[in-house]
Amino acid sequence: MDWQVLHPLNQRFMKQWLSGWRRIILYLNRNNMAHIDLMNDLPGIRGLMAFDPQAADALNGLANVLLCRESSLIKGEREMIATYVSALNDCLFCQSVHGAVASAHLEDTDGYLIKQVKSNFAEAPVSAKMKALLGIAGRIQRGGKMVAHRQILDAIAEGATDQEIHDTVLIAAAFCMFNRYVDGLGTWAPEDQQIYKDRAPGIVEGGYTRPGQNP
Repeated sequence: MDWQVLHPLNQRFMKQWLSGWRRIILYLNRNNMAHIDLMNDLPGIRGLMAFDPQAADALNGLANVLLCRESSLIKGEREMIATYVSALNDCLFCQSVHGAVASAHLEDTDGYLIKQVKSNFAEAPVSAKMKALLGIAGRIQRGGKMVAHRQILDAIAEGATDQEIHDTVLIAAAFCMFNRYVDGLGTWAPEDQQIYKDRAPGIVEGGYTRPGQNP
């Protein structure tokens, strides 16, 4: 029996059923398929940005302001905050990209410093000010209202300025969004960390608004 001669409601059901099976078959045969058809095979946020260039312009612009503008927090420190929050969110793509960029900025050639920060920043060889700021970033990852005023006072006591505290909160909040964007649509991420290290110099040089240099 030709299913197309069925009642319109039944036709709709059959189309959805066939579409669902088609997606299952595609998924089983293509491990890097996102939850939606991005029409490309690029990993992580790169695939999402290729899918929606208008959103990509805005997101890359935001990343450039957060991570690349001149500040008393050097670029490597800003990337470190982004990496730490992404690690807390278990976002492989973002923590790998920004960890590699942070290491490149900080001349952490083996990535050991960033690994220490991700595992236990309190024991990592970073300044007391950075430890206070990373503590604030960690609270933001859990929820905005989790930040205690005592933490702000501690950061100020360690030399953090109002602008640095503002930027830490904004980077942490924004990367929760980036992480959820990347993982919420089921994008894939390479396991090979060398891939991220190879891309890092281009981002260090050109930032996030130079064509072809989005993460």
